[in-house]
Amino acid sequence: MTIHLPAADGSVRAYEPRTEPFALTPGTPFTSRTVFSAAHVVADPFADTNPDAPAAVDWDATLAFRRHLWSHGLGVAEAMDTAQRGMGLDWAGAAELIRRSASEARAVGGAIACGVGTDQITGGSLAEIRAAYEEQLALVEESGAQAILMASRALAAAASGPEDYLDVYGHLLRQSAEPVVLHWLGPMFDPALAGYWGSADLDAATDTFLEVIAAHPDKVDGIKVSLLDAQREVDLRRRLPQGVRCYTGDDFNYPELIAGDEQGFSHALLGIFDPLGPLAAEAVRVLDTGDTAGFRGLLDPTVELSRHLFQTPTRFYKTGVVFLAWLAGHQSHFTMVGGLQSARSLPHFARAYELADGLGLFPDPKLAEDRMKTLLALYGVNQ
Repeated sequence: MTIHLPAADGSVRAYEPRTEPFALTPGTPFTSRTVFSAAHVVADPFADTNPDAPAAVDWDATLAFRRHLWSHGLGVAEAMDTAQRGMGLDWAGAAELIRRSASEARAVGGAIACGVGTDQITGGSLAEIRAAYEEQLALVEESGAQAILMASRALAAAASGPEDYLDVYGHLLRQSAEPVVLHWLGPMFDPALAGYWGSADLDAATDTFLEVIAAHPDKVDGIKVSLLDAQREVDLRRRLPQGVRCYTGDDFNYPELIAGDEQGFSHALLGIFDPLGPLAAEAVRVLDTGDTAGFRGLLDPTVELSRHLFQTPTRFYKTGVVFLAWLAGHQSHFTMVGGLQSARSLPHFARAYELADGLGLFPDPKLAEDRMKTLLALYGVNQ
């Protein structure tokens, strides 16, 4: 049996889907790494809405996907970029998502950390930005989840230099009840964050970032770095104070960064661990035994798929993530908040299907094949 997949050059190639998935089952908790999957949200396909309207979320399917991740031992990083935060999901929707997911985490004993930002405002003074951060931090702490201090578009626009970042983040860290994760999201994920930490020079920005941490090491559990630059992440994690963890957000180089070297390693907080969840969990359990080669043997082959999903423009990687969730049977439709299912091309989807199927990511390969054929037919591709 074959399926005909369109390529970017206009040609159509025959592909033979695999018949059996990669065998993966839930296992023991991780012992060597802390691993979070930044999870997507499932849109309500029957909502009478439009891209400018508030997000309509299918809460049952959204929470079911989080239970899927927890069942494999992964933590959930909630209301982050993968959940279309600032790209279809507004603060009201994110707040509801945090409340519901935190409650579900308590019910099942799952680890959860939630994004704290300023997306209830679009601009404003530094005082207004601090107040927006405080409102979100209070909600996350009240929910019982760990806080992830996300980069702020409003702060990037309002800050006049590094001292403003030091002031805002210092204010938030002094009042946080528990240690937080600081998130540095690069402009490839969000162009509005260019020049974050007060400089377009990444070396200067890194110095400011480290200055924030050095001033409050007891309030920083770790940092999440999403710059897609493996060596920069390694250099940064080697400069962290003792006890402050590095969570890689590098969806291009995560196997080598998690495996680490003789001077240390990165934990993980990754959007690609949404579609890779069970396989990633299996790889980390292999790493727990000290088998680094076995870990790399499982995870290295997934990098081609990740680089495909996160290709330029990187901020649209969410479309591929949700597409794969639909093919895998985690949701009944391929509809996204804000209509973002239109953000990638048919050849992009075809290659994502081929790579994911080759890895055995689909629990039911026949279901994935049938859904892929449905999409192809919608686009006018005859089988």
